Amino acid sequence: MNYATKDIRNVALLGHSGSGKTTFAECMLFEAGAISRRGNVTDKNTVSDYTDMEQDRGNSIYSALMHAAWKSSKINILDTPGFDDFVGEVVSSLKVADTAVMLLNARSGVEVGTELQWEYVSKYKTPAIFVINHIDNKKADYEKTLEQAIARFGNKVVPVQYPLNQGDGFTTIVDALRMTTYVFGPDGGKPQKNPIPAEEMDRAKEMHNALVEAAAENDEGLMEKYFEQGTLSEQDLAAGLRIAIATQSIHPVFVASSSRNMGSGRVMGFINDVCPSPAERPEAELADGSTLKCDSSGKTTAFIFKTVNENRVGNVSYFKVYSGSLKSGDELVNADNRTAERMGNIFLSNGKIRNAGSVINAGDIAATVKLRDTHTGNTLNTKGTDRKIAGMGFPNSRIRTAIEPPGKAEMEKLMKALHSIEQEDPTLSVEQSHTLKQTLLHGQGQLHLDLIAAKIEKESGIKMNFIRPKIPYRETITKTANEIYRHKKQSGGSGQFAEVHMRIEPYYDGMGEPDGLNVRKTEEVDLPWGGKLHFYWCIVGGSIDARFSNAIKKGIMNKMEEGPLTGSNCQDLRVSIYDGKMHPVDSNDMAFMLAASQGFKNAFNQAGPQLLEPIFELDILCSDDVMGDIMGDLQTRRAMIMGMGADGHYQKITARVPLAELYKYSSTLRSITQGRAKFTRKFVEYQSVPNDVQKQLVGAHQSELAEA
Repeated sequence: MNYATKDIRNVALLGHSGSGKTTFAECMLFEAGAISRRGNVTDKNTVSDYTDMEQDRGNSIYSALMHAAWKSSKINILDTPGFDDFVGEVVSSLKVADTAVMLLNARSGVEVGTELQWEYVSKYKTPAIFVINHIDNKKADYEKTLEQAIARFGNKVVPVQYPLNQGDGFTTIVDALRMTTYVFGPDGGKPQKNPIPAEEMDRAKEMHNALVEAAAENDEGLMEKYFEQGTLSEQDLAAGLRIAIATQSIHPVFVASSSRNMGSGRVMGFINDVCPSPAERPEAELADGSTLKCDSSGKTTAFIFKTVNENRVGNVSYFKVYSGSLKSGDELVNADNRTAERMGNIFLSNGKIRNAGSVINAGDIAATVKLRDTHTGNTLNTKGTDRKIAGMGFPNSRIRTAIEPPGKAEMEKLMKALHSIEQEDPTLSVEQSHTLKQTLLHGQGQLHLDLIAAKIEKESGIKMNFIRPKIPYRETITKTANEIYRHKKQSGGSGQFAEVHMRIEPYYDGMGEPDGLNVRKTEEVDLPWGGKLHFYWCIVGGSIDARFSNAIKKGIMNKMEEGPLTGSNCQDLRVSIYDGKMHPVDSNDMAFMLAASQGFKNAFNQAGPQLLEPIFELDILCSDDVMGDIMGDLQTRRAMIMGMGADGHYQKITARVPLAELYKYSSTLRSITQGRAKFTRKFVEYQSVPNDVQKQLVGAHQSELAEA
């Protein structure tokens, strides 16, 4: 069946790990008749967690696309992982969703994972509703969870429902929007509708009035009706709430027990009746700053938000049609690389089950296979149309590791597998570091990288070993030094001769000209690894021909690539060549290059050499009870605490930590907090390494050179 844009609802299920998203998705599909039996995570038979790794681990790793028909609508459901190691799956799902369904664990309240996911909900300005799940848990606390949600997400969080008897005996939901109660049998499913008990009527009316006010606030006509009548009709109330949700003026709160199939049907009905269709959302942002209306009558534009490589299938591409319509056999052009792609079969997905579709209209989500040159984040257009949907804005990596295969012969095969995954997962990046002479993987956490390694071993038969990555130290100097170096070599016939007099100084912006030197020429070099070299030619009288200046500079640059202290890159120096000697026969570029290189090394060692290390700023979000453990661990990592303060009902620690002390920090933080803390990091600056650490690093480098 083809659905018009106005009849499509795209929802993403979000929440901290353990909030019950996958089980809630099962309830949604079951209540809509899309499946005949509800699966569960324990039995490894759910629709969304269908990969071997997800079933082995018992939680979601990848987002999964499902769909269900509800009344006149098609509801596309994107079940996302709760671990922040897989935040890329959340970002890509929110990119194409029109409503976020945020599940909260009634036992645990608002958890850190929910806080981080909310940042992306806010970034995309996605309408959101909350579902307080696990209300049947014996330690469920609806009131506390609701209070935390309001404290963290603001007064726009407005309850629609509350449980009459939470905990083990949970059976009844009071619905203040429809002013009724839903009473469930022991197996859940379709409830009975009963009047609200008299003792609950005041509370229900108060909640109902709050919903009416929220609905009326966004429409002058409804506000006038509200003032005249003191209430709104059910039809007017639904219309007002539709506007309020679409403009993120209200975030309704529902309750549910996904394990007992209680409450999901009401949420499905609300999504159908009130949540916005793609046509009611703001126009999509394009990369050039313009916008695109979601309209099936327009020219076709589709966006690939997820790519997965499956055995025996190849690339499976999940896409959303932003304009026009799409059918099997259509030929489109990739706006990112200008290649033509012919769409093969188009599939409507329920997890791993894919059924052929016919026409996919604007706003709908589907999948196709075997696109040759199209990957995650690419835009496909009808020929003659040049549009590019704005990117998804994935977060920077938070962890890195070096890798090596079991043998050199497998390196090519390993890199091919890694680059294939890199195309699927934009939160992973592979770096061939020339400076460190290592292959580095950058990802979101140790779990993220471990699962990539497991996937490669299973699919390619290569066991990828993780090793500690080297640190990109920098070398500089702290004082001025002069050096005279003569390079002389005679081995029959013409020899090599060059003498260079140089001065090296620490460089900083705004420094004056070198004292006592007659500057003839200056050159500023922006170094590839950062920092600068200022090269001054101060030769007077022709003691060295100017034609040798480039060779001298090259010799200095060669040594700066592998500095004298630890073989690290040098930066922020000024080198002045002020005198020297040459021979009419034996002087050549090679001689002056060698003389400059060795002279620079000697001068550097006399100029108070200083090793610099990269410093990263960490923002750590945690609960009060684990704050002490986190602070204690940071103290062992040479951290400088920059600030502490409340962020909602969580604590936020900001600290600056050397990169050398952050190896496997993701795993340590998860271990000491039992997963109740999250962090982000960003590079800030290079700082001087403490003297004792510098001595250790220089000594280790010298030992390596001696053994080589």
